[in-house]
Amino acid sequence: MSSERIAVLIPGRIHPRVRARLAERFELLEIDSAEAAEALSEETRARVRGAAVSGKFPATLMEALPDLQVIASFGVGYDGVDVKAAAARGITVTNTPDVLNDEVADTTIALLLNTLRRFPAAETYLRAGRWAEEGPFPLSSMSLKGRRVGIHGLGRIGLEIAERLVPFKVDISYHTRRPRGEVSFTYHESLVELARAVDTLISIVPSTPETKGSINAEVLWALGPEGVLINVGRGSTVDQPALIRALQDGTIAAAGLDVYADEPQVPEELILLDNVSLLPHVASASEPTRNAMADLVVDNVIAWFETGKALTPVPETAALS
Repeated sequence: MSSERIAVLIPGRIHPRVRARLAERFELLEIDSAEAAEALSEETRARVRGAAVSGKFPATLMEALPDLQVIASFGVGYDGVDVKAAAARGITVTNTPDVLNDEVADTTIALLLNTLRRFPAAETYLRAGRWAEEGPFPLSSMSLKGRRVGIHGLGRIGLEIAERLVPFKVDISYHTRRPRGEVSFTYHESLVELARAVDTLISIVPSTPETKGSINAEVLWALGPEGVLINVGRGSTVDQPALIRALQDGTIAAAGLDVYADEPQVPEELILLDNVSLLPHVASASEPTRNAMADLVVDNVIAWFETGKALTPVPETAALS
């Protein structure tokens, strides 16, 4: 790296470890949001060669940065980055796969158990003094025992979830775009077919045009009155109004959600329901995991400018690295 530091842009908020580590090696430039490029002079924008982002990076911002070479995105999902525009401009986009797989899979199992057994409600009951005053907490109407679990998306995290479910002695099946020959779980060609075959549906797919709203009223109806939906992927995957209606009218029994359609806004209708377990998008939210994600963001930027190759380029721009 030359004595003149390479300029790297951060549009909006990001993990402080990213900021601190980048500042050690690069000239760090920050703007309030991806829409605030005008805060930088034309000369400054022309010097930007790298970027680190947690959220949106639209094509308009890429157009404002004529020498941009790499965008390092914080997270496995990178739907906030206009990756098609990046690929067209020869910009490599990276994400942070694998380092958060275990944390998200662990959280998924916890959310599933919380939803079935209502552990958060039981703890609230105890803390409010109701156990002593009113007697034992009511028996949970559902159990994980004997459940048929379908996984919507058997990628890296989906596989980790499946492996954690095996010791629970549940039946496991899955739906993805194509079957995975290396696993013994039952494959279903469509999401509706999977929902019909199971009573527990775990969604862990990225946000794409194909997955948007894919868990709709038809899928929920197929899941049935004993059905439980767990979503730890993206809020856009679920038709949220259809889910609320299904929970209200008994089309399905319960849901556990870590993601929502318009975060951080959660509909009051969901909050008022007692057959849902709600988390504020915390599946990977532990300090060790988020630090590892931050390190991978920075290491991708460093690798790009030192070797011309990113460590974890997304598929759409892998050929550029």
